[in-house]
Amino acid sequence: MCRSIKTLRPPAIPEEATEDEMRAAALQYVRKVSGFRAPAAHNQEVFDRAVDEITEATARLLDGLEIRGAATRT
Repeated sequence: MCRSIKTLRPPAIPEEATEDEMRAAALQYVRKVSGFRAPAAHNQEVFDRAVDEITEATARLLDGLEIRGAATRT
């Protein structure tokens, strides 16, 4: 499952990663770690919160990376 998470930093992709791309990667990560493709109703809130938090962490990571020979993200 995690093999479908693609690299989101340049030069692996030509432009900045989109929110949708970051969210898709976060969803794949949470699915892998939790072992659930889709959580039961009683786990949905914590599952969704984890996806949100990992999406935010991914955005911070990509914003903070300095890629040699490439323009920095703004």
